[in-house]
Amino acid sequence: MRHKNMALFPAFAGESTNKCDDSPKELDWLTNKSFQTGEALSLHTRFLDKASERPNEKESSVDRVPSSEEEGNVPPKKKKKKSEKKRKKKKKKHKRRSGKYSDSTGSDSDTVYPSDLRKEQEAQRLQAAPIASHFCWLDELQAPTERPFCVDRKPDAANWTYKSLYRGDVARYRRKGSSSLGLNHRTQEISWEESNKKQKGGDKKRAADRYFSTASRQLLRSQPTLPTLPTVPESTEVVSSISFLPLGCDEREGKRGETGDRVPTSTVNPLGVYDSSTALWLQGKGLQEQPEQQKQELQTGQSGVLLTGRTEEFNRRLREQPADTQLWIDYIRFQDEQSAAAFGGEEERQGGDSAERHKSSYRAVLEKKLSIAERAVATNPTCIALQLERLRICQELWEPSALAKEWKKLVFLHPNSAPLWREYLLFTQSYFSNFTVSKVNAAYGKCLSTLSVVRDGSMASHPALPWTEEDMLDIFTLQCHFLRQSGQSEKAVSLFQAMMDFTFYKPDSVQQLSTKKQMEFFEPFWDSGEARIGELGARGWKAWMHQQERGGWLQPSAEDEEDEEEEEEEVKDRDQPRWRIWLDVESSREAAHWLPWRPDKAKGQSEEDCEDPDRQVLFDDIGPSLLCLSSADLRLRLLLRFLSFLGLPVDSVLSAAPHQSGLLLDDLSLLTQGNNLQRPLTSIDLPDLGIHSVGHMTTLQGSRKWVGLGKQGEGFVTNVLNMVQPVLPPRHRAALSLCWMQYEKLKVLRCLHGAAKKRLRSQSKSSKRVAKRLLKEPDNRSSLGLWREYGHLEWLLGNLDEARKVFSTAAGMGGAKGLSNSALCELCLLWAQLEVEDGGGGGGGGLTDVTASPAVCVLTRLAEGASLSSSFSSSSQPLSPVSILKARRSYEQALTSSLSLLDRDTETKRKDGDEALRLSGLVGCYALFQYLTVGVQAAVVLYSQAREKMEARHRTDTADKKPDSSCGRLAAECEALAVQQVALLRYHSSVGVFPLARLRETLTSLLSAWPSSAPLWSAYVQVENRYHSAGRARRFFHSVARGSVSVVPRLFSVVAEQQRKQLVDAAVRSCCHGAALPVLPENGLSNRIRSLFESTIATETGAHCPLLWRMYMHFLVSDGHVDKARGIFYKALQHVPWDKGLYMDAVQLFPEHLQEFVDLMTEKELRLRLPLEELDILLED
Repeated sequence: MRHKNMALFPAFAGESTNKCDDSPKELDWLTNKSFQTGEALSLHTRFLDKASERPNEKESSVDRVPSSEEEGNVPPKKKKKKSEKKRKKKKKKHKRRSGKYSDSTGSDSDTVYPSDLRKEQEAQRLQAAPIASHFCWLDELQAPTERPFCVDRKPDAANWTYKSLYRGDVARYRRKGSSSLGLNHRTQEISWEESNKKQKGGDKKRAADRYFSTASRQLLRSQPTLPTLPTVPESTEVVSSISFLPLGCDEREGKRGETGDRVPTSTVNPLGVYDSSTALWLQGKGLQEQPEQQKQELQTGQSGVLLTGRTEEFNRRLREQPADTQLWIDYIRFQDEQSAAAFGGEEERQGGDSAERHKSSYRAVLEKKLSIAERAVATNPTCIALQLERLRICQELWEPSALAKEWKKLVFLHPNSAPLWREYLLFTQSYFSNFTVSKVNAAYGKCLSTLSVVRDGSMASHPALPWTEEDMLDIFTLQCHFLRQSGQSEKAVSLFQAMMDFTFYKPDSVQQLSTKKQMEFFEPFWDSGEARIGELGARGWKAWMHQQERGGWLQPSAEDEEDEEEEEEEVKDRDQPRWRIWLDVESSREAAHWLPWRPDKAKGQSEEDCEDPDRQVLFDDIGPSLLCLSSADLRLRLLLRFLSFLGLPVDSVLSAAPHQSGLLLDDLSLLTQGNNLQRPLTSIDLPDLGIHSVGHMTTLQGSRKWVGLGKQGEGFVTNVLNMVQPVLPPRHRAALSLCWMQYEKLKVLRCLHGAAKKRLRSQSKSSKRVAKRLLKEPDNRSSLGLWREYGHLEWLLGNLDEARKVFSTAAGMGGAKGLSNSALCELCLLWAQLEVEDGGGGGGGGLTDVTASPAVCVLTRLAEGASLSSSFSSSSQPLSPVSILKARRSYEQALTSSLSLLDRDTETKRKDGDEALRLSGLVGCYALFQYLTVGVQAAVVLYSQAREKMEARHRTDTADKKPDSSCGRLAAECEALAVQQVALLRYHSSVGVFPLARLRETLTSLLSAWPSSAPLWSAYVQVENRYHSAGRARRFFHSVARGSVSVVPRLFSVVAEQQRKQLVDAAVRSCCHGAALPVLPENGLSNRIRSLFESTIATETGAHCPLLWRMYMHFLVSDGHVDKARGIFYKALQHVPWDKGLYMDAVQLFPEHLQEFVDLMTEKELRLRLPLEELDILLED
């Protein structure tokens, strides 16, 4: 059948069809070939539906549907007769039957009626689909393959009502047997799931909700949603002329016109095009103030628009850059900001239910973040950072057992990633339900042994990543501190002993072997009973192997080289409470027995003679953690970390402490350093790291039993230093001697603070003896660093003349180099600072004649390059002003040339070493010289210029993401300059008039650049305590802590609030009747301190900081909330269950639960040196 086109003018459709073949092609434009008859019918019917508004319209339309359907089932001939009769009797038909059609237009011959078009369309449809719409039995078909299917044209109205087919129309079958065709029943099998029983209950849940269900009734009672289509307003007109759907703007305008909100016309707004606010502005009037609620809603809407725009931007960028892992992480963290904006205002308005809603919204945000993380991991399956982010989210959603399995799976897939191992170890040691010390120690051993295999190249599937050895050494250090904090100090010391022998005394014959085979050779040495490093008679692994090849050592005869220490009575006062005796004995045993026990073969001892078996360390406990270090710098780093573990002050740059320093913080001295007002310039010479040394395990506010490590411990340290020095290169040997000298000075400082004269005399004699012995060694005679420390030691002991002689002698050795020698600059800086502190300053220090100042004389002689040994012999002769001017010129030239060296490339700086980066001495000398001769402003400008130059270079090196020793040295020098500047300003404010505002501004700018500097924070807290207003300090603490990963700013914010509370409480207690308070009382400090603690422990670094939890417990008990403090203790166990100090604080604060805490320590395998049964025996004796 030829396709029939509709004429452009339907009234002449017949003529168009008759003349279609004979018409010329020029008239083809009169025919619209794309306009079909069916479309004309549908348009005409739609128009008639719009025009007619009879009351029985719905009924006629309903009746018309089955009639058309019946016509579809009638044969063509009968249908034609029926249409002819229908045309003759059209006017006589009922209006219900005639529907929307009109019979008053045109004539029968010329007019094409819609019914004719409809008949033609149905005829075409019947010819295109000749299959009948009726059904018949399959047996009645003559040719079954002719038309095996039938078409049901009757629509099922239920399909529009329900969301699925009727279950009776779905075929069901039952399977017989469990086999499948095409499979080998011996090697292949299919597992069929029988879900018939489960689907009976599940179909009801998955079925669509009916109108009588609970969900549907709640939906009906809820607030109606916005309509999908705009509603047609009611009208009294019979026929509506609107033949289209009105848009939303028209609807709003109509509503506005109905309610009378249309802007009225006026002289300033004649056309009504301005809104109300613009019209008021033209009249010179202001807009009425909106209610507070409307303002909040407006702000909320604006913030919501901004957040929506950011979300769209994230989605667009992630579609374009799906491999950008940092963008995925930023988008995940953006969800917190979005949820805070979405749920914050709503919770404030809802009042009492806000906590419950916060929990639900928080969980919803976690689910959303998890879905984004899973999408990111699926896009970047090899990115470990995204995997870690996903597991951090899962920590609050999954069960601990499932989380542990996921961690093990991830570590198995990426065994060569040291950062991933570090996160896994942190999870393992903070996983309380499955935590024991032995399990975590085994996990550390597994980590280090796996990384050793990767480093050796034995794991072909996973090559070694850059900086693997550095990461392995960091993990080893964390393991040793973990054992120390859990009380297992013997195992920690044994680990360091084994690593020292394994690193510095390795035989040449095993150097090229793998780490595992080297351990097999090392195990016989460890089990042989030979003296280890730090013990008397130790010779090392290398010498032992050579001697074994020759026949072994000769056992020395038993000689009483040292008298054994008399054992003191452990229980000194039996009248004290039981818990107090337990704490005293436990801490005293910890201080005395931190070394591993070894049987003395000269005395005939064996392993059975040990009273405490836990003091013995087997090779299985330490063997898996041994590792090989290839570079000399890493070996020095290992040695310095061992000395720091023993309590010696070390160079922070050379030791390069691990990044997770919050895990190691357990000493309050970190928060109280720099409080010595008598020595404001030199009190920061030895900063405290906030980490307890080995053997110092007590409560938070407990005191040291000894200044050092006791007699046995001091002998151990001396043996280690004497044994290791010969095997080090000269440069590293000098660093080791400097640590030893600073340790002796530190012990003298502790004796000075303790005010024990007898102990001070004995300690000063021993320290001076050690210092002189070190200076007599040939390699140390020209070491200006050692001479500097020795001169400072003499000055602290009150021997000023002797100290000046030491300083002048040392300066005479390096006087030829002058300002180019960084060690000489540091020595002269310390000398000048000590002179200024003792009243020998000038200019800014208060003296008018600066030429007579000893400090100015020292700094001038340094700049001139002359010998400083004769500077005090001619101290009666003042300096000439010309020499001071020349010295200033020399300082300026030296500083300019030194700063220009920072712009050179990395290779040149690496050749020069760290000497070119040591600028703190030169800048300090020049700044102090300017302060004494010109004023404090000149010193501040100098510090600012030098720091700006050095910090710019540091930012450039950090942006390259190349961890280098030069980068760490430059950062340390920048921080040292900042501390020097603050110390100088504090000194100036103590001796003269200086506004505190400038000191505070300097501190805020420095802390913004170095937020982890404890000396700077300590100075800031002391300065802010002199103000009565705390708002400024609180805002600054919040801004710095929010942008810093370190826990140090948050700790000092807590300390500042606690000191303020102590000040207010003291003022309230000292208040007498009728007397005015010197300080206005402040309310709500306790709640604020608690909120600071809670916000800090909610962070990742604060949650694993033992010092923070212990401070929180002590504060709550001091504030009278004992029950809350006990709850915080159990909460702390979920994050830091390994810290023995936490349990000891709990015993001190909650003594009635001593038995419970001791049982908990025993269950988690923490080191318990005094069981309660032994305590009862001691009390009975």
